[in-house]
Amino acid sequence: MVATTRSGKPFGGNLMTRRSIAKAAYVAGAGVSFLLSVYLWFNGSKEQGLYVGLWVPSILSFGTLILGGHHD
Repeated sequence: MVATTRSGKPFGGNLMTRRSIAKAAYVAGAGVSFLLSVYLWFNGSKEQGLYVGLWVPSILSFGTLILGGHHD
């Protein structure tokens, strides 16, 4: 049996919930998109860099839409 707090959560902050893993995945995806955009822009593919750069707010907005219904 795992020791829990009054709220029912297990002791220790090292356990990542599925929700926090999903948040990290969306932020990581947006970060990779941003870095790819910067790479393309400075290597001469400015139009492709702009296109990939538009993915960043789209990824973050999608993550907010999917995860926004739940409050911690």
